[in-house]
Amino acid sequence: MRSFSASRAITALMIREIATSYGRTPGGYLWAVLEPLAAVAVLAGIFSLAFDAPPLGRDFALFYASGYLPFAIYADLSQKIGVALRYSRPLMAYPAITWIDAVLARFFLNFLTHTIVVALVLGGMILWTGHRIAYPIFILSSLGSCALLGLGLGVVNAYLFERWPIWERVWAILNRPAFLASGILFLPEAIPPPFRDWIWINPLVHVITTMRSGLYEWYRPDGWVPLYPVAAALVLLALGLLMLRRGARDLLCRN
Repeated sequence: MRSFSASRAITALMIREIATSYGRTPGGYLWAVLEPLAAVAVLAGIFSLAFDAPPLGRDFALFYASGYLPFAIYADLSQKIGVALRYSRPLMAYPAITWIDAVLARFFLNFLTHTIVVALVLGGMILWTGHRIAYPIFILSSLGSCALLGLGLGVVNAYLFERWPIWERVWAILNRPAFLASGILFLPEAIPPPFRDWIWINPLVHVITTMRSGLYEWYRPDGWVPLYPVAAALVLLALGLLMLRRGARDLLCRN
């Protein structure tokens, strides 16, 4: 019975977010596709002027899309799930809606949106360029890994954002260099040692490498461990759930 009421609560929260996040903006869901497409186009255009060929393959747009799209999923989920308690606070006064419902609603809706974006953007580029996908399972694995990583960090942030509001600003500052340090614009093996070994500590580098291993045949760099981001995400998720289980009620009562 609880599972049925929880599914209804999650669905209601998802519908509410669709109405508030997209329903009031001209174009609605169209912007969810245009924004990443524009980001990839700008990156590809800038670097095509400076280099003769991308670091991998022959198409700049496809190379940067393979790095930017997984990163966008992680970044969006970790931030939006981080403010899930604040966003749904008025509704959590009702017994039928819990903090886990608010977290899952944001996760499912935003991951579904990004999955559609990835399918449209990558699918369109592949059809346009005639590029052949090497291993679709790696692409799906990359999407699952970055979603799980975004969920894990988002749940941790959901506690920290409410417990120490200053952390939200600190997180925004700390997360900005991640765009440059995650291998979106370069290949990890192109980094000279000893920095090459350090960059593999970042789980996002493995996520993006998994995506590119699915798109480009024979791309298997040393240091790539596909399960590493999954393990890191599960640890973060367990930690975040434990903190919210013990402190979510107090956090909601404090504010």
